[in-house]
Amino acid sequence: MNEEKRISIIENITAMLRTVFDPEIPVDVYSLGMIYKIDLSDDGVASIDMTLTAPNCPAADYIMEDVRQKVESVDGVTAANVQLVFEPEWTPKMMTEEARLELGMDIDI
Repeated sequence: MNEEKRISIIENITAMLRTVFDPEIPVDVYSLGMIYKIDLSDDGVASIDMTLTAPNCPAADYIMEDVRQKVESVDGVTAANVQLVFEPEWTPKMMTEEARLELGMDIDI
């Protein structure tokens, strides 16, 4: 896979991640800063490192499965491996400015 194709697929993965929501927060997981890494191998396997806003999140399995299914639906992706990580620990500073505005949080967190 050439670099242009890889970049295009990763952009499509990112767009798809913006359709995954924590059921308790009306903001997508990408804008929340919960996605730490997106890698794509030459054979189309996407490796995603993500975290949760809280380690004991009751929706963890639901969110991770939604991420996996939606990433695997992207053209050019053959499989998705979703790894849950807690380093670094998630904080509201990881959210995009737009997400903080949508949630009514101070921009200068």
